[in-house]
Amino acid sequence: MTAEQLISFARGAPSLDIVDVEGLKAAAVRAFDADPAGVTAYGTSVGYPPLRRWIAEKHGVEADQVLVTNGSLQADAFLFDHLVRRGDAVVVERPTYDRTLLNLQQMGGEVHGVTIQPDGLDTAELRKLLESGVRPKLAHVIPNYQNPAGVTLSLEKRRELLDLAAEYEFTIFEDDPYADIRFRGEPLPSMLSMDSRGVVVHASSFTKTVCPGVRVGYLVGPAELIAAIAKRATNLYISPGMVAQAIVHQFCVSGSIEQSIRTVRTALGERATVLAESLRRHIPEARFVEPDGGYFLWVELPEDVEVDRLAPAAAERGVAVVKGSDFMVDGGRHALRLAYSAVTADRIDEGVRRLAEAMAAVRG
Repeated sequence: MTAEQLISFARGAPSLDIVDVEGLKAAAVRAFDADPAGVTAYGTSVGYPPLRRWIAEKHGVEADQVLVTNGSLQADAFLFDHLVRRGDAVVVERPTYDRTLLNLQQMGGEVHGVTIQPDGLDTAELRKLLESGVRPKLAHVIPNYQNPAGVTLSLEKRRELLDLAAEYEFTIFEDDPYADIRFRGEPLPSMLSMDSRGVVVHASSFTKTVCPGVRVGYLVGPAELIAAIAKRATNLYISPGMVAQAIVHQFCVSGSIEQSIRTVRTALGERATVLAESLRRHIPEARFVEPDGGYFLWVELPEDVEVDRLAPAAAERGVAVVKGSDFMVDGGRHALRLAYSAVTADRIDEGVRRLAEAMAAVRG
């Protein structure tokens, strides 16, 4: 099976055809022309100041509440490192992003998974967990088009989560890189924007709206928390990548970001629709919630399909998938995460057809 023939539903990254390469090149030239000293110097650990101010404005906060990092995974790592000690309870969604799970486990956090429903985290289950005496340091939540489940946390549940965090004194870590990639429905307010009690720390990224290669993410939270994490960042790397952040800043202020979001949104909306149609056609017994945005669709397969066997069988047929079990402490043995972001619409049906073939082989 040659590389050309591989159809990969594995990576949550935009395909090259929807990355605004020309816009980024132009933004790079403008960044060097406008601020050669700022772009080429070490800079500050809080990030490129003009971009920091742009992000603060976008979220309606003060600039000292923003830390711009090398991708949002680093923002996650900084926050976990700051808040979580060995043995501390942390709440995650079940399923959740595999690297978050890994990072929390490696830090020695006591991880409690709370089930995801079609309208997001099961807040009743979370309340029961809290009432049983569990006192988490933080709850990690991906509210929009969740990775891997593709679902969105309802407005009602956002309010309930804020109340629970205030009542039981834990931090909501709102990990929100997909918010702008919306195909359907109205945008919901972030928990950060709804928070009047200082219980939310918010992270996002330009990976899904501009391109992964820039590695620019950020953290928004109380000024004193951001200052403490910035001190840690200084010791770790002096400053993040000023060149990338200055390019992103120029890309944003020029309005290219809006155009880029429209392009990604349109392409991924079409791909998600095609993927859902192909699954209904080739794997009618698959159960899934069709996402309203984002990069991922979560598929539950019949009990007699073990993804430990299905994934290699699919790979043999030239299709790459990620096992559901990667996203949970336990469970997910009959589920897959399918990323439709990097597969052009004309290749999706063929990918699902190959997956159906692999399923038939492991069942037979």
